Amino acid sequence: MVTDADEIKPENSGGSVNNDDTEVAALIVSAGRGHRLGGEIPKQYLDLNGQTVLARSASSLVTHPRIGKVRTVIHPDDQALYEKSVGKMDLLPPVSGGDTRQESVRLGLESLAEFKPKSVLIHDSVRPFIDHDILDAVLAALAVNPGAIPAVAIADTLKKGSEFIDGTVKRDGLWRAQTPQGFDFQSILECHQAVREEELTDDAAVAERSGMKVAIVPGKESNFKITTVDDLNRAKAQFHANVGIYKVGSGFDVHRFGEGSEVMLGGVAIPHDFGLAGHSDADVALHALTDALLGAIGAGDIGLHFPPTDPQWKNVASEIFLARAAKAVADLGGRIINADLTIICQAPKIGAYREQVQNRIAEIINVNSPDVNIKGTTTEGLGFTGRSEGIAAQAIVNIWLPNSN
Repeated sequence: MVTDADEIKPENSGGSVNNDDTEVAALIVSAGRGHRLGGEIPKQYLDLNGQTVLARSASSLVTHPRIGKVRTVIHPDDQALYEKSVGKMDLLPPVSGGDTRQESVRLGLESLAEFKPKSVLIHDSVRPFIDHDILDAVLAALAVNPGAIPAVAIADTLKKGSEFIDGTVKRDGLWRAQTPQGFDFQSILECHQAVREEELTDDAAVAERSGMKVAIVPGKESNFKITTVDDLNRAKAQFHANVGIYKVGSGFDVHRFGEGSEVMLGGVAIPHDFGLAGHSDADVALHALTDALLGAIGAGDIGLHFPPTDPQWKNVASEIFLARAAKAVADLGGRIINADLTIICQAPKIGAYREQVQNRIAEIINVNSPDVNIKGTTTEGLGFTGRSEGIAAQAIVNIWLPNSN
């Protein structure tokens, strides 16, 4: 949870919210066509507590503050399934995969080359429980190593044989590899291009074949891969076992009119005879939403984290504040269910911009557009808004948090 303004920097919290920083890119491998779990539907597009397996896998990546670009590799026949699955999630356009996972990864890496990332994380779409702790651990290891993977030590006694036991294998130093696996981008791209004629089991094996040293960081049992029906049932049970709680937060903000020819409302520049006065860009709608999210997790208010006396927030885009508040929810393992926003003013009229504001806010907080509701109203000429002295906004949000929080 964000509780100290010193911990927050004027940067976005993931995806591509005004972020051209491609120090770290992520690649989601989702080109498989296995139908044994869902009949005609590949397993990555099956429902898991209201979202697809793929969408849940992608959500932690797009909300991580250090990941600047996220791209998915899909089967070319799955375009419609993919678009329905990810909705308005802030992802680069997908690219088509190849006949094998290894070929799909290589094609995905080559598609990211134009962004020249320093590092890349490669993640299987059917590991939906990846969290920021694992991402942080892999990225920390990448700061001093060319490669790093999360893994879990083998705890079971290992036997070899077919019909009968032919021996016991020492489990010391044996690990179960997980994803995302992280690498120096140019190095892993060259590794994949060098071994394209071989078929290896994961990206770390590709790196090893080229002599790269790959570090191991602690994975989690919860970060399992959905392969069988039992795995899918386990994933559903994991959600039901941790039902969680729903919390509501409210926010209210006011800004007076000042000099200018447009107002920022909900991340959208709307032409007007005046601007809004404030230390940041004075986006009253996003300020109210930010307060609502912070209130829902008991983290104070916008002034605590982004004080108007601090020069670093001077003229900053308010979407940064909202994105950081949304990240604070995600860091607790929570998700935003819906947001309801009322903008109160005589002018400008909101109706013509309603859909644009709705889509922009949904993009910033990483929800589907229908989960954001925008209303505009007046005060019938009464009060400061009725006298056209400024704009007010009030917001209510509903979030889900796991029980442990």
